[in-house]
Amino acid sequence: MNKKLLAVAVAGALAAPGVALAQSSVTISGFFKMSVQQYKLGSYSRAGNSSQSLLADDSSRLIFNVVEDLGGGLQAIGQYDFRVTVDAGADAANGNNHVGLRSKNWGRVIFGRQDIHYGLRESNLTLRNDLKADSISLLAFTAGGQAIAGATRTTNLVHYRSPSWSGFYADVAYSFNPTAVEADITSGVRKGRAWNISPVWEARNFTLGYSYWSQKADGGGANSDQRADRLAGSYRWGGFHIGLAWDKSKVKNGTTGVESARRTAWSVPIEYTWGPHWVGGHFTKARDDKATPLVQDGARMWAIGYNYSLSKRTSLGVTYASIRNDAGAAYQPFTATGGLGAAVNAAAAGEDPRFWSMTIRHAF
Repeated sequence: MNKKLLAVAVAGALAAPGVALAQSSVTISGFFKMSVQQYKLGSYSRAGNSSQSLLADDSSRLIFNVVEDLGGGLQAIGQYDFRVTVDAGADAANGNNHVGLRSKNWGRVIFGRQDIHYGLRESNLTLRNDLKADSISLLAFTAGGQAIAGATRTTNLVHYRSPSWSGFYADVAYSFNPTAVEADITSGVRKGRAWNISPVWEARNFTLGYSYWSQKADGGGANSDQRADRLAGSYRWGGFHIGLAWDKSKVKNGTTGVESARRTAWSVPIEYTWGPHWVGGHFTKARDDKATPLVQDGARMWAIGYNYSLSKRTSLGVTYASIRNDAGAAYQPFTATGGLGAAVNAAAAGEDPRFWSMTIRHAF
């Protein structure tokens, strides 16, 4: 069959009753990203090895976006974000998954799970380089390792984004339970919820954003209640980019009301881009936790990276990062001890994780 006859056959099949492929547009995108790492724990006094070499996935993903025009400027949208761990094969549909509606006139509303609050930091270091070097290693956690806003996607979420008015827009999100599936019926414990409000102003040379997070998880108990404020901004001049992020987070027991964490942290990211070259890094500091006044539990982190774009889709990067924990702090590199890292990477209180890595990323 020649190309013309084949095209006619395909067009006829799509036009047949019951075939909906012509009704919506489907876009497939994503990236594969892997890092070779040398990881070490300083100030190490436990038995066994204090370092290891490893290959780690860097949150590779396969994303399906669906759009249907409904008329009058209204569109139905959906996204399926499938996270693929290229090294281990522990794949899961645990990305930003949602379905909703959007309009240029009144904004967008989606239902599902979404990254909110914790990722506001104005640093681009981990866009192409190693995710473990991210400044949210300190900004999105407490000294004891409690994650603010889960340091991941919030579940059971209704998320609204306003239209942009001269670069200003606002996100408002509500979760029926940010930590688990709903189980209120027949339950004798309190009902949970979470709020996020985040206005952002984006201009030609600068960005300024704020995020408010309030959580009361189902049932109460230890570390169930959170309140956090994040402020971040950046200025761009040619290939130069400098930013500032500030965070204040509080965690308490939702049953007793006893506060378990109250700390502030800040970060200064800086970067420069010329041609296919990018170099940048950040210095981030978490102050001593005021809920534990008798313990020194602050931390300092610095990270630096270089990235070279082989093409618009493929790049190679080199990263070095170090966290210096005070005696009572146990901050970890982001994702180092979760699904993208080995559990034995975990630093005990007072230990200092550091690593260097080489990363390859291919987007499609």
